[in-house]
This record gives sequence, structure tokens and C-alpha cells, in this order.
Amino acid sequence: VQLQASGGGLVQPGGSLRLSCVASRVTLSREGVGWFRQAPGKEREFVSMISWIGGIKFYSDAVKGRFTISKDNAKNTIYLEMNSLKPEDTAVYYCAAGDTEAWPRPERLASWGQGTQVTVSS
Repeated sequence: VQLQASGGGLVQPGGSLRLSCVASRVTLSREGVGWFRQAPGKEREFVSMISWIGGIKFYSDAVKGRFTISKDNAKNTIYLEMNSLKPEDTAVYYCAAGDTEAWPRPERLASWGQGTQVTVSS
């Protein structure tokens, strides 16, 4: 699977952004697609995942209640709606895909997109 992420940018605290990730194909019923992020000097951190079949959603505690993941099967695209953004959300956001059993361990995921920078600052 090839992934293409977009939608990052600069936003003030409390603001919103929507990230998109287009997948070249998603054919496996056991595949999950989602997001990690990595801030400078920190390890890559799980953010959210959605199962391609069934649409079951998972979130990290850090973003639960503020971020919403969704998908459009017809467009092979997932979205991450980010609301009430905080400075600590600043990071490069990566979309990833792999067997649902592999989540949320990044070393076990087969496909990664390029990162998109999200900066939350006044």
C-alpha cells in the first residue's frame, strides 16, 4: 500500500486542522489505517487507527475527545479531524497501514506515508 498524507500546517492553540491520507489500495479485510506522530527528540507515538472493514476506531489517551478519525472507502482515504489543538500536539504526523493485529506497534506496520508537519503555536 502506498500512502500520501496531506493537510498539515500552522494553527493557533484551540484551533482545528484536518489531515488526509490517500491509500493506493486497501484490499485486506484485516487491514487498519491510521496515524502516528513524532515530535523533535521524541519517539514515534500512536495517535489513532480505524479498521478498514467495520470502521472500529482507536485513539490514544492524549487525543481522545479532541481528534476524530474517519474513512471514505470509495476514495480509499482516511481523515483525522483535530480540534482543540494544543502546543503539545506539534509534531510530524505520519499515516500508516498494516494488519489490525499489528497496531499500535509501528515496527510491525507494513506501509508508511511521508509525514506532514502540524505546528500549534500562537
